[in-house]
Amino acid sequence: MSSPIPFDARPLTEPVDRAAVSQFARSLRESGRVPSGFSGATIVVVVIAFFFFVMFGGVVVGVFTAVFSALASSEPGGIATLLPMVLPLVFIGVVAVAIVFTSVLGQRKRRERWYRLDRFARANGMTFEPQHAAPPLPGMIFSIGDSRVATDIVRGHRPRFVEFANYRYVTGSGKNRTTHNWGYVAVKLDVPLPHIVLDAKGNNAVFGSNLPAAFKSSQRLSLEGDFDRYFSLYCPEGYERDALYLFTPDIMARFIDNAAALDVEIVDDWLFLYAKRPLSTLDPATWAWLFSAVGALLDKFAQWARWRDDRLRADAATRAAAASGYAATGSDSGAHSLTTAADSVPFAVPHQVLTPPPPGVAPEGRRLRRRTSLAWVLIVGVLVFWFVMNVLGGGLSNGLFR
Repeated sequence: MSSPIPFDARPLTEPVDRAAVSQFARSLRESGRVPSGFSGATIVVVVIAFFFFVMFGGVVVGVFTAVFSALASSEPGGIATLLPMVLPLVFIGVVAVAIVFTSVLGQRKRRERWYRLDRFARANGMTFEPQHAAPPLPGMIFSIGDSRVATDIVRGHRPRFVEFANYRYVTGSGKNRTTHNWGYVAVKLDVPLPHIVLDAKGNNAVFGSNLPAAFKSSQRLSLEGDFDRYFSLYCPEGYERDALYLFTPDIMARFIDNAAALDVEIVDDWLFLYAKRPLSTLDPATWAWLFSAVGALLDKFAQWARWRDDRLRADAATRAAAASGYAATGSDSGAHSLTTAADSVPFAVPHQVLTPPPPGVAPEGRRLRRRTSLAWVLIVGVLVFWFVMNVLGGGLSNGLFR
């Protein structure tokens, strides 16, 4: 096994060559890893910026002409009479400059961030992708809303697949359209595990959990020690013993020490760490924390790889019994061969299937049961109350006092 690569955060902060940044951005566009610089959205922004720039040029000429004319005029208060006309034009010119400056600066910062993250990933034995639309991951945040996209993706491939990225999706429409931003870490596990969620209490919002899904309280499992002070653990009903097998005291301690500020989801053969802020950043301290958190958990996943769902053992035994019954009722030649083989072995064939169940999770353990969020209940209640008081209530009161 090769030795680990030392953590190197210098590419995140050291000076960069502007020409190298431009060349890297050009290579991303040419390889199709980012949209062309002349995509539809970019063209709209350029046209708007050009319009405001031309308007600003006209404003500057108009203002100087007006001021010169006022100064040349012998009438008192000439400049004062121009202020109502000049001030709006000056405001439009300032807005135009701000739009152009913000657009250019935003493009430059984005290209530089991509360049730095790519060099950081290479320095640490990883790879970089600027974005990926609708990533096919099973976590709870990846199936909500539309315009789903992961950005600033840094991936490691040894000793197992790990992905650090930012993520956003949009819900609602019109004035109620809202963009939701997350940071996540995705770790590939060896085998599928029961659906388990650790809702970190340290990052909860006013109305409770900041997670986009709420789970039935009957699935809440209390663990020993101080774990319940930091996390609310949810597992499918009937899988409590399995959760206790997975979350031994030493693993619980590692989650408390390294990931208490992150929400955790185990689903299928993935483990996700979530945060309501970017995790793939140019901040060396953030990367040092994330690398430490993942590193502290990796060497404990070997224990999880040995977990098997006993419910699948029962299913396998049922299928084996059905197959044996089918063979026993088959042709005479088949029955004779089976009987001869069974009589020839020097031991009794056990009825119980001794082989371990295959990796996987029975259907009842693959997904937690969800409940309606308390915040939505309050919102709906307020809307119903408003409707009754302002529509039905108004009609009733008019009828009574007419």
